[in-house]
Amino acid sequence: MDAPLHGERRRPGLPAALHGSRILSAPDRVALKGIGAVLLDIEGTTTPIEFVHQTLFGYARARVGDFLERHWNDPEVRADVARLEAEHADDPAAVVAHVYWLMDRDKKSTGLKSLQGKIWEEGYRTGELRGEVYPDVPPALERWRRQGIDIAIFSSGSVQAQRSLFASTAAGDLTRFIRAYFDTTTGSKTAPHSYACIAAALERSPSDVLFLSDVGAELDAALAAGMRTALCVRMPGSAPSADAHPVVSTFDGIAAGR
Repeated sequence: MDAPLHGERRRPGLPAALHGSRILSAPDRVALKGIGAVLLDIEGTTTPIEFVHQTLFGYARARVGDFLERHWNDPEVRADVARLEAEHADDPAAVVAHVYWLMDRDKKSTGLKSLQGKIWEEGYRTGELRGEVYPDVPPALERWRRQGIDIAIFSSGSVQAQRSLFASTAAGDLTRFIRAYFDTTTGSKTAPHSYACIAAALERSPSDVLFLSDVGAELDAALAAGMRTALCVRMPGSAPSADAHPVVSTFDGIAAGR
């Protein structure tokens, strides 16, 4: 990966304080006692980072120019373009150049995320794209719903992009398990207010919600809002300091508490 990309998800080596203590033997255990909803990040949590940054980002980058030419006058695309124009891109070529600039810096631009979602939705519809999730995700979603736990997604990708990904996985359409989706229109993923808003939308007290992410700053914000949290570490040795958050490597050990 290029150096400017994805900085927020780069991980230092595993701190000494975590060796033999924070990372438990698989499956790690997090009890769902008192939890009414599980809120999930996507990238690095339900879905490999490589799928997002290589497959999805690469697909959008290669097709954004052609997509804009074909859909330039579509009202929903014009709304995305208007957001991008507000960021100093005021014609098709300038929009494409600005999209590249934003993608190279992994910017969480709402206009960019919405436009990417439309490009990906077209790819999913034609079969060029297929959603990817870790193997433990589908059985966990089914298990949690069977236990009466609501499932929601919070990602910087647009709601449309989230739905398209989960609707087209090798395990089938997983959207039947998911109650709600939240993106950057709700707020920043590192702002406690965003998590308070999500809990309210789910009609839950924040303390009734468990948030799973691979990004410590997001978990810190959710914890500050009153949610329970767990750090998802899919790759051994890639965890940041996580003293405030239990650490899990799969969803297998996240089950009803006793």
